[in-house]
Amino acid sequence: MKYLLIFLPTILSTVFTGSINEKTTFQPTPIPSKLKITIGTSTFEATLYDNETTKVFKTLLPLSIQMSELNGNEKYYYLDSHLPSKQTQVGKIQAGDIMLYGDNCLVVFYKTFITSYTYTPLGRIDNITGLSAVVGAGKAAITFELK
Repeated sequence: MKYLLIFLPTILSTVFTGSINEKTTFQPTPIPSKLKITIGTSTFEATLYDNETTKVFKTLLPLSIQMSELNGNEKYYYLDSHLPSKQTQVGKIQAGDIMLYGDNCLVVFYKTFITSYTYTPLGRIDNITGLSAVVGAGKAAITFELK
């Protein structure tokens, strides 16, 4: 019991701070809402997450945009409107993640990597097979619509 009292503050600190490391990935709650993403002639299905940002994002759909390339791992587009956001340190970006950077930058990630940046998760592409090849190296014409 004496040893438990000595280590209890350290244990509680670790539990409640939820420190992020390279093995940690933020896991938002999915909702039964599906998104159809069309890139060229390829179609991908994504599962949307249950949050205020996603609810507002869905009101913008269908949305056809030219997404720009950044860092060889993501496509991004600055929306005309600002969405409610709840930025979270996600730790590890997974290929297929769909997120909001700030309150108006829509991002689709096509490679997995560690990050210290904060995002509001919107959803995730269910099957990323071929995603990296389809988005290409430059701008990509992408359409988002509810399924």
